[in-house]
Amino acid sequence: MTMTEIKQRHWEDVSVDELLDGYSLELTWTKMAEQVSGSQDFYPVHHDPDFARAGGHEDIFYNTGFTRAALCRLLTDWHGPQGWLRKLSFQMRKMHMPDDTIRVKGTVTAVREGEDGMGEVDIDLWIENDRVGIATPAEATVLLPRSTG
Repeated sequence: MTMTEIKQRHWEDVSVDELLDGYSLELTWTKMAEQVSGSQDFYPVHHDPDFARAGGHEDIFYNTGFTRAALCRLLTDWHGPQGWLRKLSFQMRKMHMPDDTIRVKGTVTAVREGEDGMGEVDIDLWIENDRVGIATPAEATVLLPRSTG
């Protein structure tokens, strides 16, 4: 397996309105089995379509931990190994379901001086899919090192 090197982003190199590269992920039934097994979240709404529909849902859907991990992946890939995720909040307004392809994206909304030699960056990010559009809006603050140490 080949790993892509994640480059370190520095505070001085970030600007407001910068778009994060983002990524896409196809949500297959196998991926659903992996996330249910890996998270140990065996609540039937995540694996039993009849149970989910009886509860008023369209179908089974991906859990909160998966959603949080998808957002965190975008941020940690973007900020690099010396960056830190200070704050993350998100709203699960619509569900992500098997056979959706999600796109995780973001944009820088503010850049400011931080503490301890770090710079702070605010980011609006979201997860969208073709079925419902933006399903998960989010906000984050990350800390980035300065290029001058």
